[in-house]
Amino acid sequence: MDPRKLEAGQLVDGFCLVEPLQAGGMANFWRVTRSGNDLPMLMKIPLLRAGEDPLTIIGYEVEQMILPRLSGPHVPRFVAAGDFERPYIVMELIVGPTVKSLLEKAPLPPDEVAAIGAKVAFALHDIHRQHVIHLDLKPSNVILRGNDAVLIDFGLSRHDQLPDLVREEAEGPVGTGAYVAPEQVLGERSDPRSDLFALGVILYFLATGERPFGEPQRAENWRLRLWRDPTPPRGLNAAVPPWLQEVILRCLEVNPEERYATAAQLAFDLQHSDHVNLTQRAARTRRDGIFSVAWRWLRQARRPPLQQRPALTSHLAAAPIVLVAIDLEPGHEPLSQALALAVRRVLATEPNARLACINVLKIARLTLDELEDTQGRNPHLGRLIELKHWARSIPVTPERATYHVLESTDPAGQLIDYAQHNRVDHIVIGARGSSKLRRYLGSVSARVVAEAPCTVTVVRPPGHPPP
Repeated sequence: MDPRKLEAGQLVDGFCLVEPLQAGGMANFWRVTRSGNDLPMLMKIPLLRAGEDPLTIIGYEVEQMILPRLSGPHVPRFVAAGDFERPYIVMELIVGPTVKSLLEKAPLPPDEVAAIGAKVAFALHDIHRQHVIHLDLKPSNVILRGNDAVLIDFGLSRHDQLPDLVREEAEGPVGTGAYVAPEQVLGERSDPRSDLFALGVILYFLATGERPFGEPQRAENWRLRLWRDPTPPRGLNAAVPPWLQEVILRCLEVNPEERYATAAQLAFDLQHSDHVNLTQRAARTRRDGIFSVAWRWLRQARRPPLQQRPALTSHLAAAPIVLVAIDLEPGHEPLSQALALAVRRVLATEPNARLACINVLKIARLTLDELEDTQGRNPHLGRLIELKHWARSIPVTPERATYHVLESTDPAGQLIDYAQHNRVDHIVIGARGSSKLRRYLGSVSARVVAEAPCTVTVVRPPGHPPP
């Protein structure tokens, strides 16, 4: 099928070509319709002409393998695909601005940068949970649709349960030079944190108006990022707050182990800026000196061969977000101690877990709540101090723990919403006890078990039998 000979009104396997859309570097695009299907649809026709880049053929094979296996609000719905006699992929037409359209407005306000970053991070976490690493994340491949980011173009992606055709058939690293992660330069295509590096590049551009590594076109120039760090964002734009620089530079670490463990953990920090743990990254305004750069160069020169990484789902399972709901009311100290023990056991098996310590301060539905208690203290601040005191026995580093006092007339609903919004993987919650009234009305823990979108562990005080 020659894309140059296609015309509006023509039928291709039952799809009617309506109008051509802006062409890409490796494909042409048409808006199409089909009788009996009201979904807005796009037909992607790869350029498979003689002399075309072999990656075009590989990308077509990869995308028609991966896209049908993806679902959810963060990817276009797959409709149909042709064969090599008539190659095409029909998918949902996503309407909305791309992140690329925002680059001309950069630098953007920090809150806007964080909001966009969180949307993209949630989209990445969604496809990572479906065994896919994008590996070509860039502004033109992210469409903003309402409260979601939609990822497109999976031609260079990796599905960890399918053959990696890109690695098998392409020589050397592939990708878009400005966004390729250091491990991709070395030939590693199985680490989901490569997508976090690319998102860090996007955040850097949105925050400063510049790309951290320029726009190198040749693979041999990509190696510079193995040892040369970028100018810290605050060195280019003093309006970038320290917490945002901390997040961006953590994404851009050369060693994937020093980045966020998962996209969900990155999204968590982007949504909770006041809880970001600041390190030396946050204060930097200049690039590292020549001795640091020389040491990185030597370290890369002596780098051992890449080791086989665990399956993508295993990586995500080893870095969950754990929410512990702590009851701080007087008289329930044994339950609080039992919760601490349960959390220690969870963290012992999940060394990369992110811990969110939550207390819900129940407020009155119809009356105004007092801003101070009888001793003149702010109850919200007092609960926060108690939370941190409770967590002193938990073996977790500061960058992996946050503390939140939430206010609500509906504690169970608040916990469920928090878990949903932050992609929590595991809730640990206490159950005070059993009584006829509580069984009749329903307890907070019972409702959380019934409605939470994740695993829930219910802890009871020592010696208390289940109802």
